[in-house]
Amino acid sequence: MRSITSTVTGACALVLAMGIAVPLAPTAHAEPCGNPGPGSSGSVGSGPGSSGPGSSGPGSSGPGSGSLGSSRPRGDAYQGPLPTLHSGPVRTVAWVTGPRSENRTDTRFSISGTDLGIMWDNGRTGAERQVLMAFGDTFGDCSAADQQWRHNTLMRTADDDLSDGISVPDPVPGDIYSGAPVETAAPHFARELIGSLGIDGIEKTVIPTAGIAVGGVQFINAMSVRKWGDHGEWWTNASMIASSHDNGENWELHPATVRLNVPLDVPGVQQVSPGNANFQQHAYVRHGGYVYDFGTPQGRFGSAHVARVPEGQILDLAAYEYWTGEAWMLDAVDAASPVVGAPVSELSVHWTGEEFVMLYGNEDRGAIEMRTASAAEGPWSPPIELVHHTRIGGLYAPYVHPWSSGKDLYFTASRWSDYNVMLLRTTVP
Repeated sequence: MRSITSTVTGACALVLAMGIAVPLAPTAHAEPCGNPGPGSSGSVGSGPGSSGPGSSGPGSSGPGSGSLGSSRPRGDAYQGPLPTLHSGPVRTVAWVTGPRSENRTDTRFSISGTDLGIMWDNGRTGAERQVLMAFGDTFGDCSAADQQWRHNTLMRTADDDLSDGISVPDPVPGDIYSGAPVETAAPHFARELIGSLGIDGIEKTVIPTAGIAVGGVQFINAMSVRKWGDHGEWWTNASMIASSHDNGENWELHPATVRLNVPLDVPGVQQVSPGNANFQQHAYVRHGGYVYDFGTPQGRFGSAHVARVPEGQILDLAAYEYWTGEAWMLDAVDAASPVVGAPVSELSVHWTGEEFVMLYGNEDRGAIEMRTASAAEGPWSPPIELVHHTRIGGLYAPYVHPWSSGKDLYFTASRWSDYNVMLLRTTVP
């Protein structure tokens, strides 16, 4: 297939090609650029993210918090100062994105608002070693008609001193180790990686949920979102893997990795495995020659499951083994047993060299939580609350920085009211 950077139809073309009828879901509204859309009223919800992994375009909703109301100013001014935590297990370090960040992503990358910041080591050595960061729905010039909406973007960094934040170099057209993929005609506009139809109820957007490198090749797992809902709900068509052989510059989608999450009713076509529903959002971690793939359902209210695959076979779904609660089994997605009970949202998993650490949002408690385990399948420790919504409202999507070492754990998280990504620090107990 050709690079997805120029594919307008994006991921959902795979679903539509199979003749699937896509049901509709309720509509909500959010204003990532600060300009209220139709029906905007109310306030940010109280969960760890009152949004979801991205808002879905100008005047439409993110996954779920109700509206932000009309009190927010239009344009760049909606990003507030970095919130400060004076006590507890977490400290804020710096904004990573937005006009208030040291990176000034608004002028250098045309990114005034975005979220997620999924990070992974690119698997290269020497001067080519970097951390890649994938973001969800991204907005630039809020005064533009389309607010320069991109479904997803990527930035690169080699900064290994995280104590003062994450520094991203300038973007350079054609330089695959510069700060972001850009075109010669737009050298300060981080371009979209994976296309989407952008049609509400069919495919509204395509959001990265996990990233990893194997053998110097980059892999992103993304979800095709057909509709946003309210209060942590959204509906997916499928999840799928895209790969890049040039350090995230261009991406190729792999149809054989699509995990459909909509009913098939086509004579002669194999029906969808119900277990696919548990692997619509992902978290990757490498360990012992395997890529461990943690999966959760659409939205924020499901349990976490885990599969594993030999590193060199990440694109072969037939090679995945699923933890059933008693053993690892091939071809057993329907038998996968939860390793962490609901609700688990936007999780990341990190191997410290001694144990696995998991961060995720608990929508019921309105908190970011941590668990640890000596094995990917568990048993996982009881949750440790890191940040409650009463301390930083609207915080969601904690993604561990892969260069965290020892007991120091750095992670990104997004705050809906600012619709930007910050870096935080905690300690593994």
